[in-house]
This record gives sequence, structure tokens and C-alpha cells, in this order.
Amino acid sequence: MPQNKRESLIYTVLMCCLMVFWMSMYNVTLHMGGFSLEVLKEGWLGFPIACIFAMCADWFLVSGLAKGFAFRFLVTPESSSLRKVISISCCMVVPMVVIMSFYGSLEGCVRSGQWGGLLYGWLTNIPKNFIMALPFQLIIAGPLVRRIFRAAFPEGCVLAKPMA
Repeated sequence: MPQNKRESLIYTVLMCCLMVFWMSMYNVTLHMGGFSLEVLKEGWLGFPIACIFAMCADWFLVSGLAKGFAFRFLVTPESSSLRKVISISCCMVVPMVVIMSFYGSLEGCVRSGQWGGLLYGWLTNIPKNFIMALPFQLIIAGPLVRRIFRAAFPEGCVLAKPMA
């Protein structure tokens, strides 16, 4: 887990990129009725803006609320690292799914010009996204990003002074 603000920013970028890419491909596949090269193209084209939006939502809104909730109701500073990681991850996924499902529905309405389905699309996408995002976060994305992060940035190296 990140130890300071710089590490937290790097970790957030890595996690958001992986989660947004995966969930974009998943959602485009659902809406197009199957996986194809067209799905890859559409998912990739929407990825940059969705990733920036997700990082802003995570950094400025969700992260503080999720950690606050987790440490108030689910874990203590003395809890095991695994318990803290799982609790915070679960607390992050729930609001991010709600926010990003709204973003996806809004993007769909902008593309189609049909605004009548915004609320329906948002509410029906939340459970579909949740059943994919939570297991993916806990089983694949979380462990993978933590491993990559610590391999690239061993503890204490992000703020280490440059060699003279």
C-alpha cells in the first residue's frame, strides 16, 4: 500500500488505468453484444477521458470517504494488512461503480442524443458493473497493481533523495 501522497498518486494512476480499461471493455462488450475488434476500438477511444474522470473521482472524492468508512467501521490501524487492503478495496469499489456507471450512461446519451434513458441506463448498469468490478479488483487488479507498484517503487524510494 502507498505510504505517502506521491506513492498514492502513482498507485491511483496505475489502479485507475487498469480498472477503467477492463471495465470499459466489459461495458462496450455488453452494449455491442459480444467481443470484437470494434469493441477494442470503441473501448480504447473512450479510455483516456474515462480514466482521467475516474482518477479525479478517486483522488478528490472516493478515496478519503472509503478510507474513512473502512477505518471507522471495518478495520483499525492494528488490523492485518490483508484485512485493511480488502476492506478499503471494497469500500472503493462501491462508490466508484456508482459514479462510473453514471459516467458511462451519460457518455452513451451524449453519443446517441437520447437523454430519456439516462436514469434507466445508470440504474441498470450499477449491478452489472458491480458484479464484474468487485471480483476483478479483489482477485486480479489489486494484487497485480500492488505487485507492479512495489516492484517499481520499493518502500521508501519515492521520496528518497537523489544521489549526489
